[in-house]
Amino acid sequence: MNLTHLDERDRPKMVDVSDKNTTSRVAVASGLITMSQDAFDAVIQQTAKKGPVLQTAVIAAIMGTKKTSDIIPMCHPLNLSGVNCDIDELPELPGFRLSVTAKLSGQTGVE
Repeated sequence: MNLTHLDERDRPKMVDVSDKNTTSRVAVASGLITMSQDAFDAVIQQTAKKGPVLQTAVIAAIMGTKKTSDIIPMCHPLNLSGVNCDIDELPELPGFRLSVTAKLSGQTGVE
């Protein structure tokens, strides 16, 4: 199997995307955040001592997408055109589902 981020001598390399067409690209990532019932209640009732927890989570998610090329080795810098973050309450966990959609037009995907 040939890996795209290794050259013929098995040395790490960044993939050359210069010959790829610019296309519209979208990626969606999601995860579950579980917590104690007391913590869940504090988030829902907005009584957490640290402030607005869900709004902070949205800001952190957006900031994380903007730093993708700093976090993922060999990732091309991404010129994002949009990032959307949705949070669903899941009282049965208790917790939340965080879903982030990132969009761009470019020669490489949204990691």
